[in-house]
Amino acid sequence: MTSFNKIIIFVLLFSTAFGQSLSEKPRKPFMNTDDVSFLGTSNRITSILDEAKQFLSDAIIADVNSDTVEVVYNIKKVFDLLSDVEQIGVREELDKIEFEKFQDDFVKIYTSRLNTIDSSMQFLSADLIRRDIAKITSENESIEMGLTKFTIIDDREGHIPLVTNSQVESYIRYFQGKGRKGFNIWLRRYVQYKDLMLPILEQYDLPEDLIVVSMIESGFDPKAVSKAKAVGLWQFMYSTGKQYGLDRNWYIDERQDPIKSTHAAAKYFKDLYKEFEDWYLVLAAYNTGPGRVNRAVKLHETSDYWQLYSLPKDTKNYIPYYLSSAIILQNPEKYGFKIPKSNPLKFDEVKIEKSSDLNVLAKAADTKVSTIKKLNPELRQPATPNNGPYTLNIPYGRKDSFYKKFNSIPDDEKFAVQKVEHRVQKGENLTSIAAKYRVLKADLQTINNITNANNIRIGQVLKIPIKGGIYANYPEKIIYKVKSGDQLGFIAEKYNTRASEIRKWNGMKANDSNIYPGQKLTLFVKGQPVKDTPKKNVYIVKSGDNLSMIAKNYNTTISKIKSWNSMKSSTIYPGQKLTIYFE
Repeated sequence: MTSFNKIIIFVLLFSTAFGQSLSEKPRKPFMNTDDVSFLGTSNRITSILDEAKQFLSDAIIADVNSDTVEVVYNIKKVFDLLSDVEQIGVREELDKIEFEKFQDDFVKIYTSRLNTIDSSMQFLSADLIRRDIAKITSENESIEMGLTKFTIIDDREGHIPLVTNSQVESYIRYFQGKGRKGFNIWLRRYVQYKDLMLPILEQYDLPEDLIVVSMIESGFDPKAVSKAKAVGLWQFMYSTGKQYGLDRNWYIDERQDPIKSTHAAAKYFKDLYKEFEDWYLVLAAYNTGPGRVNRAVKLHETSDYWQLYSLPKDTKNYIPYYLSSAIILQNPEKYGFKIPKSNPLKFDEVKIEKSSDLNVLAKAADTKVSTIKKLNPELRQPATPNNGPYTLNIPYGRKDSFYKKFNSIPDDEKFAVQKVEHRVQKGENLTSIAAKYRVLKADLQTINNITNANNIRIGQVLKIPIKGGIYANYPEKIIYKVKSGDQLGFIAEKYNTRASEIRKWNGMKANDSNIYPGQKLTLFVKGQPVKDTPKKNVYIVKSGDNLSMIAKNYNTTISKIKSWNSMKSSTIYPGQKLTIYFE
């Protein structure tokens, strides 16, 4: 049996078994089943997990077909749905069991079974490095809890004490070797974000060294997501983020906002320090929770972090992990690093009174939608929220010109329609309606206060959540002619859809990603396609190479390669550097 067939069978078995376990087993609630809201929650969780299961299956299929864009899209969707479950809360015993089982299966799949993960899942990079750090400790068994021999690096007042021991030194060596690439990325992002984050820490009278927590938690990536569903620069779980004022809804996830999340983290650090009055214990509590640290302190009758043998292994690793990163950051050159040249993140703030399409906002700001998304990572939809004025970040220095251009746009063109109405027809159900409008069934239930997904009636008017102004109208049918070098994932990204949708519209099998130049594909699109941005690669000619082979490998033509490199002939030689553009 081929590996491809094994994976497909796994997908089918996984989908079937998991779906059956959710729908067929009797449920034993933690609370009174007469509670109507509780019953609605149970149905919603089932619906969300069904959606997550489908996205995971799509990710596995896309991985088999090396469709990197589709893999990343689907995995991120799974993370988002798991956060939805956390937001709702799991209150049924069986729901909890099945939810945890799905999480475990999902973590195993995305950490070990997807070939595209390591190269493309940048938002998981910090989590992957933590796994490597844990492996180092497992191999060396050198967690130095209880040992007092260490070297003081920095114990200045107002700073978190920096000390080193053999474990800290082993982590430093890791960053100098295997982890160098990741740490260099962190240093570049540090330059970008420090001017935003350090003043906030200073505002709360906190050590500036705490910025290292964001570095090791997320790699300074606002979009970072951990296997435990922690999100953002400071890796807030939904419940902790909500406790410290971070909202998450259809439109935004404030855990991904650099400024708002840093304020929330600062408040959390202040509360933790009031409780423990020791920065090592604060860091340990940030990692594993204050309750577990308190229990360890009581058990060992000491507040010395190095004596708390009962802490989880990950937490025992966490302080040395922090210390190694902080020591390098304090003096990068000493350890073979350089602070890279990178521009600090700067932007202007503008007030948007009503929900508006990001495409319109980008045009008014004379920039790309991708830039607007980068400057506003908390946005979950291609539109700003519809609950009053919203502060939008735009490229620095364009505030005046933005208002001039934006105010000249007619209201009916700039303000996004967020909901449309749908009257239920005979034969329809929530699943089919959700598929028609390409929204989650769970979102339909939430927006329409439907507790039982099977309880809708003919003639009932449903509100349909619309993902921004570019999705405000019904889909437009177009015929797309496949070009050389096209992949389903890239076509889907260009037209704001999914590869699996393209397969469905064109009668392709679930595992089929084979397309060819000249092939005509039917697409149902909403809005204008995203402009192609070719990727640039420098190819070093090897012995035996010729232009025909290189052109074939990059799905391009000899004439294009010659044009890109100002070549008059097709003669090439080993060691020659060729510039190649590809999609």
